Amino acid sequence: MNLYSRAYSVDLDAAVPIEEPYESFDAFFTRALRDGIRPPCADPASVISPADGRLHDAGPVVEGGELLVKGQPYRVAELVGDEAEAERYVGGQFAVIYLSPRDYHRVHSPVAGRITQIRSLPGDLYPVNSIGERHVPKLFSRNRRVAIVIDTPDRGRVTVVMVGAMIVGRITVSAIDAHDVPLGDHTISPPVELNRGDEIGRFHLGSTAVMFVERDAAPVWNRPSGPILFGEPLHDPASTQGAPHGGDSER
Repeated sequence: MNLYSRAYSVDLDAAVPIEEPYESFDAFFTRALRDGIRPPCADPASVISPADGRLHDAGPVVEGGELLVKGQPYRVAELVGDEAEAERYVGGQFAVIYLSPRDYHRVHSPVAGRITQIRSLPGDLYPVNSIGERHVPKLFSRNRRVAIVIDTPDRGRVTVVMVGAMIVGRITVSAIDAHDVPLGDHTISPPVELNRGDEIGRFHLGSTAVMFVERDAAPVWNRPSGPILFGEPLHDPASTQGAPHGGDSER
């Protein structure tokens, strides 16, 4: 693990201290953070990043349920796995957070709410990096995906899609006790109650998180691409911008 940590500049100071070496590479890769090291943004209007990583892209979901990630078009339905569900996000916003090998690989809720449904979708395990983006059309919607549906009391529905990548691609979620999320749609009953920042899933190697919110559910995500930490807001709390209006259907 020491060689890996040096090669990828892994910040082990942020992790829970351990007395013995990690029992496996998976245990190292899914290591926990020290309590309180990633406090969620205090601004109650903010939607927080669900993970440490790089904010790869963010923007509006336009009419027809489409979005552009680094100039490549996607449909929300391809990512969340449901056409009717995708309609919720027309006029809303999306954000893509890429987790590199050096990052903390647990995923957290960007909002307070309840997990009501999990959709586990089959797919490939192409590398999620610049090479994969150049050579694999619609990369995110072709890879293995797990969509975590969170219903909120004041923001409608939020979906966090965990996208697997090369080599392993195993994904676990807090709402389902399993070695990997079984394929198919899973209604979570009773729903899992969440505070903002609670853990919702873990990547066991290779990963990207794609997040969707409905129209008017959050201020415009105006943070520029670049490094981001779990708990940090996706908008500038000092900004006075409102939420986007990319569609015209009723919600």
